[in-house]
Amino acid sequence: MNRNNWSYNETLLAFNLYCKIPFGRIHFRNPDIINLAEILGRTPSSVAMKMVNLASLDPELQKRGIKGLSNNSKVEKQIWNDFNIDGTALIIQANELLKQYKSTNPLNFAEINKPIEENLEELPEGSNLETVTTRRLGQDFFRRSVLASYNYRCCITGIGVQQLLVASHIKPWSVSDDKTEKTNPRNGLCLNSLHDKAFDNGFISLDLDFKIKVSKIFKEFDLDDYTKELILGFEGKKIELPDRFVPDINFIKYHNKYVFKH
Repeated sequence: MNRNNWSYNETLLAFNLYCKIPFGRIHFRNPDIINLAEILGRTPSSVAMKMVNLASLDPELQKRGIKGLSNNSKVEKQIWNDFNIDGTALIIQANELLKQYKSTNPLNFAEINKPIEENLEELPEGSNLETVTTRRLGQDFFRRSVLASYNYRCCITGIGVQQLLVASHIKPWSVSDDKTEKTNPRNGLCLNSLHDKAFDNGFISLDLDFKIKVSKIFKEFDLDDYTKELILGFEGKKIELPDRFVPDINFIKYHNKYVFKH
């Protein structure tokens, strides 16, 4: 096994996987971690530890007392810095690295590294293949990282059927910055399909304490008892916050101002 210091590219692949699996599943027995360890020529324990080191630089996890090794490397800090500056570019770079490793070490990669089938937002006419590919990779990363952060459960109802869950943008994708917002997990909520539609249409939103509020306009609809229970029944309740990538208050402010129907 390679005992040399971790390179930037190796650390980037560890970060990419860190974002895509629930924090509680970061351990040396995780099949995805075992696969990554094999292509890097390292032990699963060392990969898991590297991911914990990356987690220890996450501001939200720092608040919870998550600590890695005392000597966090400059590379780990650089990865986080690059992610905050242009997350989309970093995602593309990580994907290209995975392709290179697959071509030289064709392992049976676990499900986490396979692309998902997702309904794409409509792209402008004339969009080229590069644009479509970038968009698809960005959506894939966003969905995986948001759902993993919420442990694959709706933050309002607790529904845990993955097929019914949506990684919902807080600040809409169409108006989000390509580099810092479209693929930013802190711009996401894990919602079931119904509440995703309600949130997307501005019928519900969050206050700055992460409590659900319901639009007055929605309340004026002729609502059946079931809809009242599913929407109005959660008014004033706090969402279940994720293990990491807690929603950025600035995105919530945007949703309140420009999307929520007052």
